[in-house]
Amino acid sequence: MSETWTILRVLDWTRGFFESKGIESARLDAELIISHVLNVQRVMLYAHFDRPLDPSELTHIRELVKRRSKHEPIAYLIGNKEFWSLDFEVNKNVLIPRPDTEVLIEVCLDLLKDSEAPRLADVGTGSGCIAVALAHELKNSTVDAFEISADAREVATRNISKNKVDDRVSIFESDLLSGRRETTQKYHLIASNLPYIPSADVDTLSSEVKDHEPRQALDGGADGLDLIRNLVTKAGKHLEPGGFLVLEAGFDQLNTLENLLDAAGFGAIEVRKDYGGHPRVCSGTWPV
Repeated sequence: MSETWTILRVLDWTRGFFESKGIESARLDAELIISHVLNVQRVMLYAHFDRPLDPSELTHIRELVKRRSKHEPIAYLIGNKEFWSLDFEVNKNVLIPRPDTEVLIEVCLDLLKDSEAPRLADVGTGSGCIAVALAHELKNSTVDAFEISADAREVATRNISKNKVDDRVSIFESDLLSGRRETTQKYHLIASNLPYIPSADVDTLSSEVKDHEPRQALDGGADGLDLIRNLVTKAGKHLEPGGFLVLEAGFDQLNTLENLLDAAGFGAIEVRKDYGGHPRVCSGTWPV
């Protein structure tokens, strides 16, 4: 190719191409792809906007642009996603961490503010973002992370090590809490972001979600609460007296979730809204 493709020219072309494909975050995604390929921070693209790109860089960018134009999530293309100001590896085997899940972290930290050395469980850990974030904030805690998918466990294991909490976070193959390392061990808090999308609604989600993210991390059964309902009924026997259960669910499921916790014997049930003002996280206390 005789033409010179500088960073700025590729950036502008990619932005326009993404806009033609209906990608709302066209400029940001273009910046993320190019900075990823060049291994520089986004701001450096503009500091060196007139730098020509070599053929290998252009080829790599072209491959990622093609995938993004088919609405493959940008996080999968660049292989990472920030959550709780920490960096997490993500791929097609794990759900991409959402900002609203940070509300669950906030609730857990509020509930444990007076705990000295809490034992925690993260059920359905996926990428490990909840377990890692809690261990990062609660320096004297220990966290057991449970995940049924072998592929997801591999990602979570790398994220635990990457964020330097592998001395306090252990991961187990488990269907909910069945893989506990000690039958007598109980937790001060169990947190979980299990699948909660009703089966009939999964195919109505955006292409980025339904066509690329793992269905088993989305599909929660007929009403979306199959796994959550199962966990609520079992969690009490794994909690210390006065321990907490903290769950994320859909904004229209929180009333049902409150009733499930109440029926299972939990008290002090509270609902926290997400950053968009929608009910998102429900917590309850196991009686003393």
